[in-house]
Formats: sequence, C-alpha cells, structure tokens
Amino acid sequence: MTNAQSLLHEYNQGHRDFTDTALHNADLQAKNLSGIEFSRADLSGANLQQANLSRAALGQANLTASDLSGADLSGANLQDVNLIGADLSQASLVGADLSRADLRAANLDGADLRGADLRDAAVSGASFRNANLMGVCLENIDPNSVDLEGANVAQMRSCGIEMSTGISHRWISWGTEYVVIAKQSNII
Repeated sequence: MTNAQSLLHEYNQGHRDFTDTALHNADLQAKNLSGIEFSRADLSGANLQQANLSRAALGQANLTASDLSGADLSGANLQDVNLIGADLSQASLVGADLSRADLRAANLDGADLRGADLRDAAVSGASFRNANLMGVCLENIDPNSVDLEGANVAQMRSCGIEMSTGISHRWISWGTEYVVIAKQSNII
C-alpha cells in the first residue's frame, strides 16, 4: 500500500488490517475508517480531520503532527501511540484507551474525553482547554504540566495500584527518530 486512495479502495472492499502501513502526510479528511487496524502505522503529518476512526486499533502508531481535529476516536485503542504535536481539538475520544500515549504538546482543546484512560500518558505541554475530562483516568499525570483552563474535570478517577517496568518504543518518521520510554502497567 503506497497511498490513501488504494487504502480507501481496500477498506471499501472490506479489508481492515493495515498494520505497519506508511501513509506519511496522507489526506484522509472526513473518511469513514471505523474499526480499522492501524497498529504501528506511520500516519505522521496525516490529515484525518473529521475522520471516523471509532473503535480503530492504533496501538504504537505514529501520528506525530497529524490533524485529527473533529475526528471520532471513540472507543479507539491508542495505547503507546505517538501524538506529539497532534491537533485533537474538538475530537471525540469517549472511552478511548490512551494509556502510555505520548501527547506532549498536543492540542486537545474542546475534546470530549469522557471515560478515557490516560494512565501513564506523557502530557507535558498539552492543552486540554475546555475539554470534557469527566470520568477520565489520569493516573501518574502531573496536572501542572498541562493547560486545563475551562476543562470539565468533574469525577476524574483513580485507576488502581500499578507496578511498572520500562519498555522502549521507537517511532521513526521521515528522517526523525523518536525514542520514548513508556511504562507497561500491571494493575494489582
């Protein structure tokens, strides 16, 4: 697979597994990709504005500097995903699993994260202005490192006691290599 057009053709034919696909700077704006498997895919710089990625599997994907504004990511698996500098403003992340995600400098202004799991996520420099964080699990997050102005932080929850071991994840994006030490959690 080399371009967005062939991905869309295969998706419309019923194919859902696009693991390890490279679609750097792809234009998938407002496309329906519900339930797609994009694990370890390189979607850095992609335009996914208003895209339907509900229930998508994006574990360990590279979405650095991608535009996901207004996208539907409800129920998506975003574990260990690289969202450094991504635009998730006005996105729906209801019930999404963002555990160990790298959200440094990401824009989540106005996003709906009700019930999302952000356990051990890297959020330094992220903006959650006017976001709905009701029922969000923010375990091991420093709230002083993010902008929470106007955010609904009612009923944020604790996620349990954890024992962690370091795991290195490596994302490569067009001449730039990102190495992030994430934590693998086992809830007791």
